[in-house]
Formats: sequence, C-alpha cells, structure tokens
Amino acid sequence: MALDFPWPPLRGTITENRPLADLTWLRVGGPADALVQPADLGDLRTFLAALPPEVPVFPMGVGSNLIVRDGGVRGAVIRLGRGFNGISVEGTRVTAGAAALDAHVARKAAEAGRDLTFLRTIPGSVGGAVRMNAGCYGSYIADVLQEVTAVLRDGSVVTIPAGDLGFAYRSSRIPDGAVIVEAVFEAPEGDPAVLAARMEEQLAKRDASQPTKDRTAGSTFRNPAGYSSTGRPDDSQEMKAWKLIDDAGMRGARIGGAVMNPMHANFLTNAGGATAADLESLGEAVRKAVYDHVGVRLEWEIMRVGDPA
Repeated sequence: MALDFPWPPLRGTITENRPLADLTWLRVGGPADALVQPADLGDLRTFLAALPPEVPVFPMGVGSNLIVRDGGVRGAVIRLGRGFNGISVEGTRVTAGAAALDAHVARKAAEAGRDLTFLRTIPGSVGGAVRMNAGCYGSYIADVLQEVTAVLRDGSVVTIPAGDLGFAYRSSRIPDGAVIVEAVFEAPEGDPAVLAARMEEQLAKRDASQPTKDRTAGSTFRNPAGYSSTGRPDDSQEMKAWKLIDDAGMRGARIGGAVMNPMHANFLTNAGGATAADLESLGEAVRKAVYDHVGVRLEWEIMRVGDPA
C-alpha cells in the first residue's frame, strides 16, 4: 500500500507515485511513493532529518543494475542529480560525486594521467559502483577507494574509510538507509595517451562479447562464491555464471518478454514487453536449472526491489 502523508519540504523535486520503469535500463517497474531529487547536500540532509524514521529510503542510481518490481517501491526513492556529479583530480586523488557516471570518472582521471580505466566499461554511477564493489579486468573499487561520504538516515553526514566498508565480491557493508554522496579514490599514475588507448581496447572487447545494444542490467548472476569470492585477480574463476547457465541449457530461455540473451547467457534481457515478474521468474528458473544440473546455487547480482503487482 502506498504511503499517503505530507512529505518534508525540498528545494529540489518530489514527485509522488512516480513510475520508475523509464529510469531503469530494463524499462520495467511500478511507481515509487515518492521520487526525491534533492538539489544539493544540504537539501538531502534536511529532507532525511525531517522524514519520519519509519519511512523507508532507497537510494537509486541510474538504474543500470536494478529490477524494480511491478508493484513499485514504498517510501522515498532518492535519486541524486547534478548537485552530486562533480569530478575533480588533485595529485593522486580523484574525487567523484555519487551521481557521476563511472565512464566519465575514468575518462576525466585518464586525461589527468590517473588510471581508473577499469571503470570505463562499468555501467552506472559511482554510488552504485561503491555499494557493489564493482570491478572488471582484475581491478575493483576496493583496490582504489580511500573513503566515502554518506548521509545517514537521520540527516547526519559521515566519512567512512574504505577499510570499514567490509568489501567482498560484489558487495559492501554500507549502513542501512545511508545515501552515498561522494567517493575519493587513490589512482595510480599513467600516461594519458596509453590510458585512452586502453579504454578504447576495453570498449571494443566489451562490445564484441556483450549485448550492449539490448535492454539488460549487466551481469545477472555473480560468479559462484568460492571461485570468485573476494574479487581479487588471483582468485580461481574457472566456474563462470554464464558457463553454468549455458551448460544447463538456459541460453536463450524465455518467459514472456524476458530472455537470457543468446549473445551472452548471463545477461537477462527485456526483449520487448517484459514485466518485472517475467524477468525475475526467468532468473529464478535459471537458478533452478543450474542447481538441478550441477548443484550450484547462483546468486543474483542484479538488485531487485519493491513489491510484486
């Protein structure tokens, strides 16, 4: 049941009963009780401090790794915008707002001779990348993050050292209800031309192996724990989620408008007209098929939030 009460004042924008489908890469999902887009840090702090503590808060990035269920999301969905997307480079330190796109951070750092090139092909924004310990090509957020600034549920601002975030493979321990607003990275030095060439090579490799033009949310399932549990490059990753899905005969499997992408079996795709229920049901069918085939339980990498229809 949607919440119905006066929301605290905001200098930014509050939109009640706002459908979220068009804000996610998979283009599915029901409405948020309120989509809250604060103007700046002070606006966010004031809003959260005035919001009744029993009202749930969900920080939403650009919706690149997310299924919003068809019944929508209760409480306040916080979506940061222009007031939170700055990027600056000072010496070895790269500071990025939580709404800054990962690709933009990689490019701006490279122009300044700082190597965060692994971020170039990661979809989404910095806040989500930190929360998920995003990584590729053997590098992870945990390797370069120094600290984050977050606004807690009561409106207070805290700076959290990276060592206190409990990073593991595709996970971290961000406090419940906290909204990440900024991250500071310690970036290795590199030649700008070399870094630019590396990013172009990475993009070409990604586009050749992943369905980048389709409606997906990136990798659907994590590589099985125990084979890539820390996300470190020296981990054994011989069991890949896509290979398990393939071996279980689920490449190309379909429910309604949802399909496991024929190009890459670990990419759940909205092939047209899919509902969130179609996508989640297909994901669960894949998990069952893989478990029945080899006894491995795949874990979701895509975040799923909200109520069913």
